[in-house]
Amino acid sequence: KIFGEAGMDVRRYRYYDSKTNRLDYDGLIEDLKDAPDGSVILLHACAHNPTGCDPTMDQWNDISKVILSKSHHVFFDSAYQGFASGDAEADAAALRFFVSEGHNVVLAQSFAKNFGLYGERTGTLSVVCNSAEEKLAVMSQLKLIIRPMYSSPPIHGSSIVKTVLTDDNLT
Repeated sequence: KIFGEAGMDVRRYRYYDSKTNRLDYDGLIEDLKDAPDGSVILLHACAHNPTGCDPTMDQWNDISKVILSKSHHVFFDSAYQGFASGDAEADAAALRFFVSEGHNVVLAQSFAKNFGLYGERTGTLSVVCNSAEEKLAVMSQLKLIIRPMYSSPPIHGSSIVKTVLTDDNLT
């Protein structure tokens, strides 16, 4: 809904086959191939919402190849990392694979559910860039967007997440 409200042409791709209770792999691949070159493709990194159905690593490989061949841009949503397999590292496999394949991904990551920080609005927006120059350009634009939204972001939730993720005894 956010993208549509921003004036983007939002289209859905096939994902889940309710008759088989499985990924509609063929439909997904066909829709990615049929999408206009350079489209932004929103993918769930793990624990797909609302189906809970995730591609296998072999399927992620095929999805990656199609996206690269079409010069699509990948926007990952990761709100349930650690819930799909019980292992936060394992649940990051698709995202890490895409980065290793050369995708410049955008990642929206929420910590509300997996850290129990509802109401704290704790999360990150990460962008993988090709160069230091590209990073500076992206940061410049992101600062223009976020500055009018808040002067000082909430600190309690992010401090909790930072503590847990940087303490070997807690991870």
